[in-house]
This record gives sequence, C-alpha cells and structure tokens, in this order.
Amino acid sequence: GHQIMTDTIVQDRTVKGLLQFTVPTGETPVTQVSDTGGGRSDPKTGSYEMKEITIHDGRPTADQLDMEVQGYEFLEYDTAVTDFTDAEQVEKIYYPELEKLLLEATGAEKVVIFDHTIRIGDPAKREALGVRDPVRSAHNDFTDRSAPQRVRDLLPPDEAEARLKRRFTSVNVWRPLTGPVKTDPIAICAWDSIGKDDMIPSERIYNDRVGGILNLSYNPAQKWTYFPDMERDEVILLKCYDSELDGRARWTAHAAFEDPNGPDPSLPPRESIEVRTLIFY
Repeated sequence: GHQIMTDTIVQDRTVKGLLQFTVPTGETPVTQVSDTGGGRSDPKTGSYEMKEITIHDGRPTADQLDMEVQGYEFLEYDTAVTDFTDAEQVEKIYYPELEKLLLEATGAEKVVIFDHTIRIGDPAKREALGVRDPVRSAHNDFTDRSAPQRVRDLLPPDEAEARLKRRFTSVNVWRPLTGPVKTDPIAICAWDSIGKDDMIPSERIYNDRVGGILNLSYNPAQKWTYFPDMERDEVILLKCYDSELDGRARWTAHAAFEDPNGPDPSLPPRESIEVRTLIFY
C-alpha cells in the first residue's frame, strides 16, 4: 500500500504590512529626540513614504537563521523578571540574564548593556509609564560613525581605544512584555537583502550628544520577516553593527508594521522591551 504522509504542514502566516521608508534626497535627515518619548512625535527633517510590503513568517525557518549571514536570530530564552516597568528588576535581573545569553551566543569577551527602551502601544498606559510608542520608520540603530563614538562615550578612554582596535558589534535584544503579540509586531530586513545604497545616514540630536542611525530607503529586493504571535519567553537578537568588513552581516533594518486593513480595536496593544548592547571580542 501507499505510505501516508503524516508530516504536519507548517502554516505560513506571511502578511502585508505598512512601513515607513526614507526617500533619498541627498540631505541628511535630522531628528530632535525629546527626553521622554520617541518615535513619531519628535520633530524631524527628511522625506518619508509609506509602502505596503510583504512580510514573511520567519517561524518555519527560524532554526536556519545566522547572525553572521542574515544579521538576526530568534530563540526561546526565559526570564526571571516579573515586572519590566521596574527599572531595578531590569538592571539587576534582566541585564545579567542577557549578558550570559550574549556571551554564550557570540563567544565574545565582554558585553556592555547600555540602555533599554520599553514600548507600549496603548496611549494612556504609555503616558502613565512615560515610555515610547512603536517605531514605524525602517532603520538600523548605528552608523559607521556613531558606533565607535558610543564605545568612546561608554568606556574609559584607554579601554575604548584598545577595544576599537579589535572586532566589536552591537546587538539589540527584543522581547514582548506580554504575549501573544497581535499588534505592531517587529519586522526585520535581513542584511543579505539590503542593497549597498539602501541605507541613509541620519542624525539624532539629544540634549547632551549627537547620535547617528541608518534610515532605510525602499528597494523591492529587500526581504522582510516577522515572527507571528511572539510570546514573552521568545527573543529576537538583532545585529545593529559589526566592525568587520569581511562580508559577514554588519546590520539589519527593523520597524513595527501596521496592518494595512487598519488597527483592530479588539486586539491588545503591543508591549515590548529592547535592550541595547556593545559586544567586544
């Protein structure tokens, strides 16, 4: 008789989503960053466009991702934190958890966790907690200029100069505070689908320093991925910088995307934490 295939077909939940891209005009976009909030409320220069793109379901192929090829990875990693809005818990419990994870995942010598951002989709709750809203603009957190500058900002001068002579990277760790994530999920554009002219250096002006990020301009060759229904025990590792120029992934682009059919008021607003790090080899 015939063999009956019992393999379950993994459902592919590829979707359409709206993302904001930066239109290349030749000028450097500049954003004034307020102390409290971020995202769309800050005054900024530059030209932007919303595009509807296809965002692939990354779950079926998550185990094939490689930080050095696509620039991001997806894994289960539980946490002992009970309340992420308690800064003391985040710094005393969560930071050491992630330091351990990143040292193991990268084989690096030192991990410096320098800040975290909590984002909440519900405006009332966001105001009450003084946190940020999801960012729809496709970007990467560092440029070739701002990454070494951040090392100099954060480390003693002698150590900074010594570290900058060797490989260093920056990785963002993204986690939902509550699951499953149904609104404003994070979409990631893989390094190996970003064209060499797709990234536009952009300045962020803070009250005490000037930072730089890369804004993404639209290119139909870009491949976008998300992980539907992310739970609290799942994390995305996003490479935001790599000093190596040997062909490995140097960065990605990411953004929160919105449903082109409009928001569904019955769905819970997204809540997430992202932790930013520098990793030294």
